[in-house]
Amino acid sequence: MSADPVEPDAVDKLNFRRVASRFITGICVAATRHRDVEHAMTVSAFNSVSLDPLLVLVCVEKITRFHEAVLDSGMWAVSVLSDDAEDVARWFAEKARPTEGQMADYAHHPGPVTGMPVLDCAMAVIECRTRAVYDGGDHDILLGEVVGLSSDPSPRRPLLYFEGSYRQLR
Repeated sequence: MSADPVEPDAVDKLNFRRVASRFITGICVAATRHRDVEHAMTVSAFNSVSLDPLLVLVCVEKITRFHEAVLDSGMWAVSVLSDDAEDVARWFAEKARPTEGQMADYAHHPGPVTGMPVLDCAMAVIECRTRAVYDGGDHDILLGEVVGLSSDPSPRRPLLYFEGSYRQLR
């Protein structure tokens, strides 16, 4: 790889976004229930952390409605999306969607362990109990203890995000 070195003064938000967008990520929808209202949001900042104990993390922007709901709930589920679910990802990334009934147009069910909302279209699901919350600047990093897992055995491909666009494996 041949690239010009970045001068320290040139490290700004726009350059960071451009460089970080070169890292491909999968797309998930994280969901919780708080005060009988289902909350969900599209996330690309999701990762496995540990096998012993089983831990994952998700990064949640502090200004989102989901942030308060997931912190208060202490439980959440991550639905891993397949490449035929781009419309789902776009909807749950839409900041102007209504708080009440935001999951109404997408088939979902309570996760068998946590009861948190799980999308029927998910190719995999991870149910979590919040173990710790870490400050991550304008986001919080939620460390989740994995308490439930499920996976669709059919051969499906994941929905990806790269350079600001949804992508598919070829």
